[in-house]
Amino acid sequence: MHGMGRYRRTALALAVGLVLAGCGSDDGGRGAEPTAGTRTVEHASGTTEIEGAPERVVVLDTGELDSVLALGVTPVGSVRTAVSDELPGYIQDAGVDPADIANVGTISEPDLEAIAALEPDLILSNMVRHADIYEQLAAIAPTVFAASVGEAWKDNLRLAGEALDRAEEAEELLAEYEQRAGEVGELYGDPAATEVSMVRFLDGSAVRLYGVGSFIGAVLADVGFARPELQRTQETFVEVSPENISQADGDLVFSAAYGADGQTAAGQITAGGLWQGIPAVQEGRAFEVDDDRWFLAIGPLGAGLVLDDLEEVAGRLQG
Repeated sequence: MHGMGRYRRTALALAVGLVLAGCGSDDGGRGAEPTAGTRTVEHASGTTEIEGAPERVVVLDTGELDSVLALGVTPVGSVRTAVSDELPGYIQDAGVDPADIANVGTISEPDLEAIAALEPDLILSNMVRHADIYEQLAAIAPTVFAASVGEAWKDNLRLAGEALDRAEEAEELLAEYEQRAGEVGELYGDPAATEVSMVRFLDGSAVRLYGVGSFIGAVLADVGFARPELQRTQETFVEVSPENISQADGDLVFSAAYGADGQTAAGQITAGGLWQGIPAVQEGRAFEVDDDRWFLAIGPLGAGLVLDDLEEVAGRLQG
């Protein structure tokens, strides 16, 4: 599922254009030319004064990474996940070389010294991940925190746009996304009549079913899909045991694995009789998807990639 749909092309074209527009800056940052004056940005941890348009940005979660790239800014530093030293592969489609983004620790343990060494003019994160180190981060550079992650990805994009002095670009991205989500929904006829189940395999035998209160839940809702009863929760996810994997059934089932090859039980579970007995699996309505795109991205680029995959699935089902 790696075709490039129209929304993704539009979003990436905007991102690439914004990135290239800032390539001539003297300090190596990739943002646009700063605007004059100081702006005050209200956010989950208070208010922060930001001078002009930041160019040396550090991001401390995957949603913030996705948002700033979509807005055309290449961060000078970013955290990595607990399972990989690599950034999500899809960011190269935004015209960015991952090697240009310094490693500043992991999401759970940001490296404050590495962050300070980059001399950032803006740090972006959220209360869910880093509420306990906000003051330390704010002592390094102006720091803006979103209140939550996942379902709130659109609000977080708007906040990043405000902090980066790119609010108009953020609204452009969201308008394109909303239009594209509606178009993808039409490919399924009446998407509200289709219950979509989301399954994620993690380290060991952990299995999560993602609810409406998650990033992917929000994207599916924008397309117009219904969800199985167990996944109609405002929680990000509910955990089930491998013995109860039959609860993952839906009209469509999408699954992904978070972790290095062999570190999850995805292969073992999906080869087992309980998974193979799920009607959607038996009838060819279960699809394996990329975890980076569907679960980790949590921003406009990731949302566009999900829409691309859903468009491809619609074609398969109709063929």
